Amino acid sequence: MLTYEKFMDAIFKALSDPTRRALLDALRAQNGQTLTDLEAGVPLTRFGVMKHLGLLEEAGLVTTKKQGRFKYHYLNAVPLQEVIDRWIEPLVAKPLARGMLDLKSHLETRDAPPNSQGNPMFDDLPKPDFVHQTMIRCTQDALWDALTRADQIAQYHFAVNVARGDAALGQPTDTFRDDGTLMLRQVTTELVPKTRIAQTFEPEWFDGDRRASRVVFRIAVEGAHCLLTCEHYDLPPGQDGVTEGWARHVASLKSWLETGQAIKMER
Repeated sequence: MLTYEKFMDAIFKALSDPTRRALLDALRAQNGQTLTDLEAGVPLTRFGVMKHLGLLEEAGLVTTKKQGRFKYHYLNAVPLQEVIDRWIEPLVAKPLARGMLDLKSHLETRDAPPNSQGNPMFDDLPKPDFVHQTMIRCTQDALWDALTRADQIAQYHFAVNVARGDAALGQPTDTFRDDGTLMLRQVTTELVPKTRIAQTFEPEWFDGDRRASRVVFRIAVEGAHCLLTCEHYDLPPGQDGVTEGWARHVASLKSWLETGQAIKMER
């Protein structure tokens, strides 16, 4: 496991090369590309692109998901948000993306064997629109509670202070604006305790297309840490800001679980 300082060193090393920055730009423009897709956009051999992608993955800036014969690459914004929170954010207004860091600070318990509930239909989904990952020093129980208990969601959520409805099959978890109006509804469609949660994503703040999409949280235990993966599927056009919102949410979650302090957006 990398120390925090070595983790930061890996991020800055990865960002120091223009080719690697070009690969990140390509993924920012279009997430979920294969090696062949990315190879077409840079003047390097396939091996050269693989080497650069390896360094980006090592730094946590790129995450991958294998679907059938293909391996898709995604820009992971959470490490960049951690850099912003440490050096840039103190100088400006607090950003939304710090929400995911807060959850990481509050977690510390032990694993429990999974019991499947619901239908694991998300295994057959096409590739996600985006993937965010972060390593959180906490127990599996603590992370699970933070993701499923409404009272804890309200504590670390970057944009709201009120949430109602613990995660349960077929039941909604709602978050509310300060004026009491509904901001987001997420109905749980699958629970694999301490391992995976699948939910609908029904935004109420958009002026345009409010069609529901889907989000999946995955938890993997690695020693004293938990690897949290957030995957979003079927995102309608015009809801692109959701990508940044999840990065902020995950960053705040991580901070809350590890330090007890959430990263709330100034309102």
